[in-house]
Amino acid sequence: MTSRETTLNALAHRAGRLPVDFGSTSVTGIHVSVVAALRERLGLAAGPVRVIEPNQMLGEIAADLRDALGIDTIGITSRKSGHGTPMHEGPWREWRAPWGQVVLVPDAFKTRTDPNGDVFVYPSGDTTAPVSAHMPATGYFFDAISRQQPYDEDTLDPADNLVEYQPLSETDIAYWRSRVPEMRDSTRAVIANMGGTGFGDVARITGVQLAHPKGIRDVAEWYMIIASRPDFVHAIFSKQCETAIKNLGRFHEIVGDALDILYICGADFGTQASQFCSVKTFDDLYFPYYKQINDWVHARTRWKTFKHSCGAIDPLLPSIIRAGFDIINPVQCSAAGMDPAHLKQAYGKDIVFWGGGVDTQKTLPFGAPAQVRAEALERCKILGKDGGFVFNTIHNVQALTPPENFLAMMDAVREYNAAGG
Repeated sequence: MTSRETTLNALAHRAGRLPVDFGSTSVTGIHVSVVAALRERLGLAAGPVRVIEPNQMLGEIAADLRDALGIDTIGITSRKSGHGTPMHEGPWREWRAPWGQVVLVPDAFKTRTDPNGDVFVYPSGDTTAPVSAHMPATGYFFDAISRQQPYDEDTLDPADNLVEYQPLSETDIAYWRSRVPEMRDSTRAVIANMGGTGFGDVARITGVQLAHPKGIRDVAEWYMIIASRPDFVHAIFSKQCETAIKNLGRFHEIVGDALDILYICGADFGTQASQFCSVKTFDDLYFPYYKQINDWVHARTRWKTFKHSCGAIDPLLPSIIRAGFDIINPVQCSAAGMDPAHLKQAYGKDIVFWGGGVDTQKTLPFGAPAQVRAEALERCKILGKDGGFVFNTIHNVQALTPPENFLAMMDAVREYNAAGG
């Protein structure tokens, strides 16, 4: 089987070789520091790593590194990053990150560095606007800056929170057309993120790409408005869903069956110990819109739909499955109630687990290679049984993770596959 066939086989809940994903999405990537370390350790060509997602400083997994690691997927991201910067258009320039690494960024990526070394990003490269994200001098990724303006709850306008959800532009359409040959000819499974299909994602609420965001643009304010004004949130989601479905029609006309997996949503619903909302709130407020998106996709395409949510989401998984999602990521086994054996037994026939292979909070960055290998092998045996599992870590591989630990993890996957599962 090709990598693409192997992945599709796993998505169909059939036993076989375990597929591996790294770098296809903004939630299954590798920090630029680790990409550089892996390239050096594997003897691949040296040079600055290209940043493909600046918020989390994820690095490009180039073809030679995909081959060396045995990755079975490729990802096609939307034209612009969450900061509003086109990430696939040159010219490229070198940029020195606070930890000293020189990386490649597009010229449109504009920052300001304070005397103490803190770095600030300008939204969509607009240096006349207030900065919208911040990386401390000792940091490795950016955090959004709240630019919440005063508002009157009784006169809120849903349109203010819909500025970023617009019909696909002609530039976007041309971009997607340019990526179709790569998608169609790939021997690896293809994942794409059209954008605009995630509802209430707090990573997007702050509007880091907008020069002067209006509406509810603070994370704490957003969660409070969910409770106090669900009618306002419904108005936003309803219009956003309408636009998203129209965009999906255009998108489908362009990419057709060249696509295998559609990234739908990165909204988190879990903490380490609980959920951000009750099952009732999820079912009342989020479920109807996710269901519309998934139903549209499944009625017209062969694509599988991908939902990301960190945390302790076991109580929400039945609703996520009923909403029509085919894939759940990152499978945070370290969170409360997320024991992998329980998840596999309870939901393994109904949803594909994409991730959960190794804990990126403790084991992968801080454990010994033998510990990493043992944990990865155990997860493969539990989650990989009878298919329905794509190997990835629990969220992105974090900065400065030792390359020997990453390679020990990959050795465990190869050992599992060599033994026939």
